[in-house]
Amino acid sequence: MNNNLKEIIRIGIFYDGYYFYKVSNYYKYEHEKKARISINGLHNFIRQEIVRNTGLNDIRLCQIIDAHYFKGRSSARELGEKVQSERVFEDILMRENIVTHYLPLKYNNENNSMQEKGIDVWLALEAYELAIYKKFDILVLVAGDGDYVPLVRKLNTLGTQVMLISWDFSYNNENGVTAETRTSRQLLEEVLYPVSMHDRIEKQPDSDIIRDLFVTERPYIYQPSLLDVEPIGLIVESKEPSINIKDQELESVIISVKDGFGFIKDESVNNVFFHYSTLTNRDFDELEPGMPVKYLREEDAERTKRDESPRYRAIKVTIID
Repeated sequence: MNNNLKEIIRIGIFYDGYYFYKVSNYYKYEHEKKARISINGLHNFIRQEIVRNTGLNDIRLCQIIDAHYFKGRSSARELGEKVQSERVFEDILMRENIVTHYLPLKYNNENNSMQEKGIDVWLALEAYELAIYKKFDILVLVAGDGDYVPLVRKLNTLGTQVMLISWDFSYNNENGVTAETRTSRQLLEEVLYPVSMHDRIEKQPDSDIIRDLFVTERPYIYQPSLLDVEPIGLIVESKEPSINIKDQELESVIISVKDGFGFIKDESVNNVFFHYSTLTNRDFDELEPGMPVKYLREEDAERTKRDESPRYRAIKVTIID
């Protein structure tokens, strides 16, 4: 046996899926990056971070031997056309050898919404059991909730070192209300390696390791094509997409895209709300402000009643290629 061989550091990664989903949406829709977090890029960052913290000189000694993703999920009937985007993300997780764990979302009568129940408990139980069975040297937790403090304390008793990958950020949502995500202070104090990702991203935006944290996407640029040519006999004053009515179908442009919904420019009714489930020919994650669309418009009875004035929403939203 070669006594010069060095032991590999065994790494396990556990994702709080909803937390990671919020972070990814923030960078996609709110941050100037306008890009989602890359799973592969994040895993490379984690390995390099462990090299830096442990004093190793060879990243090959840091090996991710197990990775798990936990999230609540709606049924296929409730997801509607979003099933395809869910499947695309699951394919990405599979390519990175991440095991997925899903629980059905539960309806909350108090605020009339679907919520996760039991995901944090399931994650903690799996993480603790696998830490014993697979003998992780370092367990990486991608989360920010203080509910994971007991897990970290139990892992410490096993001698398993814990790295926390977390983000703190805030932004004004479409209603002008400040939305924020904050990491539990107690959780940060319990782990051995707390990594504040928002600080790293803002302080080293041009470094290779930070650039690789984001999925590279080609920005959408509207370009006229042969399909834009008007029938002979009509005078075309501008090729910019405009609001027109043709067979009760309207044309305009997307002015904003948020988390699962957006708004279409419609000056006649003070802009129109649309939901991802109304898209007919594109995945919601592909949308960008400025894209030309055609759509049907209907009154939103609930919003009209709440605001005591007419409110409208778009249906059968089609991106004009």
